[in-house]
Formats: sequence, C-alpha cells, structure tokens
Amino acid sequence: MSKATPPMEPDGELTFGVRGLHCASCVATLEKKLLEHSAITTAIVNLAVETGFVRFDAKQLGAADIFSIVHAAGYTPVELHEAEVVQDDSLRSQRNWFIFSLFASLPIMLTMKLHSNHAVMQLNLLLATMIQFSAGLIFYRGAWSALKNRSSNMDVLVALGTSAAYFYSLAAYFGLFGAHRDVFFETSAMLIAFIRLGKYLEARARGKASEALKKLLHLQADKARLVTENGEKEVPASVIRVGDVVLVRAGDVIPVDGEVLDGGGAVNESMVTGESLPVLKKPGDLVSGATVSTNGVMRIRATRIGEATLLGQIIKMVREAQGDKAPIQKFADAVSAWFVPIVILLSAGTFALWYTVFSGDFLTSFRFAIAVLVIACPCAMGLATPTAIMVGSGIALGRGILVKKGSVLETISRINVLLLDKTGTLTRGTPEMTDLVPVSRSVDPARLLECLATAEAYSTHPLAQAALAASREAGVEPGQADEFEERGGIGVTCRYGGFQLAVGNERLMEELGISLTPLAKKVSVLTAAGKSLVYVAAENALVGVAAFSDTLKPESAQAVAELRRMGIVTCMITGDHADVAAIVAKQAGVDTFEADVMPDRKREVVKEYQSRGKIVGMVGDGINDAPALAQANIGIAIGGGTDVAKETGDIVLMRSDLMDAVRAIAIGRATLTKIKQNLFWALLYNILGIPLAAGLLSSYGITLKPEYAGLAMAFSSVSVVLNSLLLKRIDTSLQYR
Repeated sequence: MSKATPPMEPDGELTFGVRGLHCASCVATLEKKLLEHSAITTAIVNLAVETGFVRFDAKQLGAADIFSIVHAAGYTPVELHEAEVVQDDSLRSQRNWFIFSLFASLPIMLTMKLHSNHAVMQLNLLLATMIQFSAGLIFYRGAWSALKNRSSNMDVLVALGTSAAYFYSLAAYFGLFGAHRDVFFETSAMLIAFIRLGKYLEARARGKASEALKKLLHLQADKARLVTENGEKEVPASVIRVGDVVLVRAGDVIPVDGEVLDGGGAVNESMVTGESLPVLKKPGDLVSGATVSTNGVMRIRATRIGEATLLGQIIKMVREAQGDKAPIQKFADAVSAWFVPIVILLSAGTFALWYTVFSGDFLTSFRFAIAVLVIACPCAMGLATPTAIMVGSGIALGRGILVKKGSVLETISRINVLLLDKTGTLTRGTPEMTDLVPVSRSVDPARLLECLATAEAYSTHPLAQAALAASREAGVEPGQADEFEERGGIGVTCRYGGFQLAVGNERLMEELGISLTPLAKKVSVLTAAGKSLVYVAAENALVGVAAFSDTLKPESAQAVAELRRMGIVTCMITGDHADVAAIVAKQAGVDTFEADVMPDRKREVVKEYQSRGKIVGMVGDGINDAPALAQANIGIAIGGGTDVAKETGDIVLMRSDLMDAVRAIAIGRATLTKIKQNLFWALLYNILGIPLAAGLLSSYGITLKPEYAGLAMAFSSVSVVLNSLLLKRIDTSLQYR
C-alpha cells in the first residue's frame, strides 16, 4: 500500500486522518508508538473521528517521519482534507462486507442441523473458509499489528474467537477429534457477519455525530465570479488571491472573507455566527466566506482566502476540539490498557473452570470461552467520551458557540464562579443617549436635538457619535454649522441659525460663564445614575442637557438570573468607577462586583477565587481581559466579526450574546452527563455480559452462543454512539428567549 503524502502544516503541529482504528486499545497503541519518539511531545488519537494530532520538534522530525511511524504501527495516515472521503469509502466498505458475510453465512445457519450430510458439510466448509479469510481478514491484520507492537486490541479478541471456532470445526470435519465430533462453522461465520454489522452501524452513527464538521466543510464555495479588466468570469474559488475583486449576486455563497467595495445587500450569516436574521451590508463593511447573499449585488475585495478565512479557522478549531481529550477520558484509557489481556485470561479461566470443576464436555467449555472472548471489547469505552464531545461541540457550534478544545466541555460543566467584564459583556460597549432634557417647556425637544446633532456632527468623540445616532433614529437631520471649533476635549462651539451654540461638559459651560442652576435638580439625578452629561447652550444661555450611558444588553439580566438558578456565583469586574459599577451591577443582578480594576487586577481576582478551590470562568472581550481569560479555568470570549476565531479564550460567543454563555455551560453539563452514562453502560455491559457469556447462568437455562455474543458486543458500541446523539434533544430546553 502506498504511503499518503503528508500535508503542508505549520511547523511543530500536524493533524491527519487515520485508517485502521478499531477500539480504544488501538488508540493507546498508536499514541504510545508516537510518543516513543523523543521529538514528539504530544500525541492525541481520536477514535470517533479517526484523526491524530501530534505536536513535535520540527528541527528533529518532519511530517513524513510521523506518517512513517503511523505506518510502522500498522495504521494508515491520510491527509486531513481527504478524511471525509475516506470515511465515506470506509462506510461503503463496511456495508458491502457485512452484506457479503451475511449472505455467505445464512446457508451455514440454515443447514447447521444437517451435519450428517456430506455435501452440506462441504458447502459449509467452503463458505466458512471464504468468510474467514475475506471478511474476517481485517481482524487478522489488526491483531498482527497489535501483537507486533506488543499490545492487544479488539482484533486480537475477534481473531482468537473466530479462529478457535473455525479451526476447531475444521479439525472436527477431518475427523481429528474422532468420527462423530460436532462442527460449528456457523459460529465463526455468523460471528464475523454480526461484528461486521456492528462496525457498519457504528460507522453510520459516528458519521451522524460528526455532522457539524461535515456541514462546515460543505459550506465552502466551489466557484467565484472574478472581476477582471475584461469583465467578470467564473473561476474555481481556490484560485482567488488576496486583493482580487469578486462579484456576488443574490443567492450566491460568498467565496472569501473581504470588504464590500460597492453595492450592498442582506447577508445570511447564520452558518458561521448562529444569528438567524440577515445582516445588511454596505460599502466598507466586512463579509465572511461561506455566508450567503440574500439580495442585492456586491463587489468584494478579498482580504482572506482558504484556511485563513473565518470559516477556515472555525473548521480548524472544531477539528481540534473534536480531537481533544477530556480529563475523564484518562479513566477509559487506563481501563482499556489492561482490559484485553484480562479478557483473554478470563476466557482461558472459563474453559478451565467448565472443563475441570463443572465437568463440562470439551465443546461446551470451548464455546463458553469463545463467547467470553468476543463479548468483552473496549470499543464502547473508547467511544464513550469522544462521541459525546463531538456531538456536544456540534450543538454548540450550531448556536454560534465556538468550542476550541473538547476538554472544555467537561471543565465548563464544573464552573461554580463566573466573572463578568462590564463593558461589552454585560453592557453594549458603546454609549447611547438615554435622556434629553430641555431647560423649560418653551424649548422644543426636536429643536434641541437638532442643535445638539448639528454641533456634534463634526466631532469623532463617542458621545458625539451617540448623539448623532439618536438624532438619526428620531428622524432629525443635523444642520449646516460654521465657525466650528473643538475645545480641547471639553466640547465644541459653532454658529447655527444665527445663534452661537456651545455643546460640551460642565467645564466648557464654566469657561463660557453659563449657569447650570436651572437644571441642577435633574442633573443631580442623572449624575447619581452614573450617566455622562453633555450640556447645550445657545447665546450664553443653557437650553438643555443630554445624558448618555453604556446601557445594559437586553439579555444580560436574564443570563445572570439563569446562572444563579444553575448555582453559579456571578461577579462583575470592571475598570469603571464604583458608582457607575454599582448601578450596572444592580441592574444586571450580579452577586458581587469589583470596580476600578486594571487588567492585572482582573487576573488576581481569578487567582483569588481559584485559591479557594473554585472552578472559575471568565467572560470578557478577549483583548483587555486577556490575562484574566488566560488565568481562568475556562475563558469565554465575547467575539464578533472576522477576527472571532483569534479571540483569547477557550470558548468564543460569536453572537456576543451573554445567554450563549449560559447555553455553553448547559451543553457542557449535558455532555459530561452523557460521557458518564456512556462509561457506566460500557462497564455495566461487560460486568453483566462476561458472566452471561461464561455460562454462569446456564443452570437457569440462560446461555449466550458465541455468534450472539459477537452481536451483543457490536451493539454495545452502537448504543454508546446513539446515546451520545441523544444530546441533540437538549436543543428544546435551550431555545432563544
């Protein structure tokens, strides 16, 4: 078999697909082989998605060397972009081999009572041999690779069980055990058929578990309309380069991340942000590849292409998340390491016990031993954690919650303290005009707003922009002023409509000798509410005041209430003044707050809670909160736009919705519950299944033939995957509110 060509990857890290993984023991074997090389520091193999991740010293080792190690261990590495095709081929192959082994073994099953008929026995021998060394050959290959690496896996158990049944029957057929010894070719044949059925169903179920990643891969545009000097032409999206201009019409998938040069229209961004409503785009706005234009025509200049796009970064992070191991996986790995050898000993012990202590005949003892071999397999334990993580991260992604590491879903479920940044997390992050107060009833509010907007139209100050936004929303257009002068950050003066206007803070009014007494009572109320004030004066007389505030997001109070209901303590930490922080804290309903906090102090707050034994989460904007996000057990970045995937933190809330933090915790808790259920049932299955297969209940007439033990083993793995898929039911309890 030819070796795959290693893909181009950043130095020091390599992610690749792996063919030939059958159970948790395969995972442990390959990880052990990779880590034996001194240049490899991290090796994570994921059974559910059949991928490997390696972190290594690029000066000592290359991707081709890593692929050689994988080959030497008995597995086949494939390029990551080919993994989906390989999975489809594998599923088709599993189906075809099951159909073949089933139809070839049915005649053996139907005629197993006709052992005295020589022609029938010859047919059964031929069919059993054909099945054993075609559909069953994969188990011999896997067993040989495992034994060569001084380990054991599921293939060893299946190869031992089927070989014992087949070769015993073969010897009995030729009379080596006496003239009238029974043969049971049906056992090995049906055993292979049933295990093939289980592997096929398992592959199908795993395919459903990885639907989220497949959907992302299918979102990528295949073609683009490239704008050239000679007009537009349709080209493969892969040929677009940074700086190229593409034309996007209604219904088109945007092929690249870029900036709208001209035109505009609504864009459906739900596939990458989870936001259901289309977003209106105009010249200067940024768009993301894989989003869909719902109307209008736009010319877009490409700023990011290929893996550098938002979608490319998300796909990379989803793969890493699904390939990551949760801490609880260590338990399953530890069990799997010694499970197969113990099963072989139990099988030998079962035979010895029945043949000597219970005085059973050779054939009965032999069949019980084979049943023990095949019913006990670490597959279910190997799939318990990664399939649940795969489904959980997929559900989160559908909600616009990007989980960067799979282990995060376990850790976030244990959070008992959540620290919340104020600006941009609990609040909108930009000031809004909340009040406009005329000095008397004789002053028209609309005229007051017009004067405010006219003066602020020339300023870039955030409060000026907020005033202009309020006037636009009210349908009031600013006028044309002259003699405009910006006064050192304290305000502006200008002439408008024959009047001298002054718009600014208290200091500007003092410099101009304008009395604020007429609005003193109202000003004290607004100041107590933590609002920023801008006064408006005309011809040296106060005519009104505007109040601005960074208002609470609509969902913040509800999110805090939900967190409290979940038993999580909330603490707001902000660099803002204590009086403003107190007001926002009361509005949001947080348990406690700390104000006048610098970024370094935020990190110290996280450490203080951790020193008390708390599992701490931090929600912030990922920039000034970076130290705290890095220190926290779970960093949750409020993010938006094309740089979302680069935010600091383990989880990115792509919709910048604090309720998504609540949903992330709920998904994490549900995922951990599923992992525990999967491990419990996988262990319980073996605790109950092995005694049953060993014939300990035979006195009650309850026994298990080896072929049915194989079927039960196969379905144990399928049940674990299906149980993980039930995670999707939590969607009904996480509806947007």
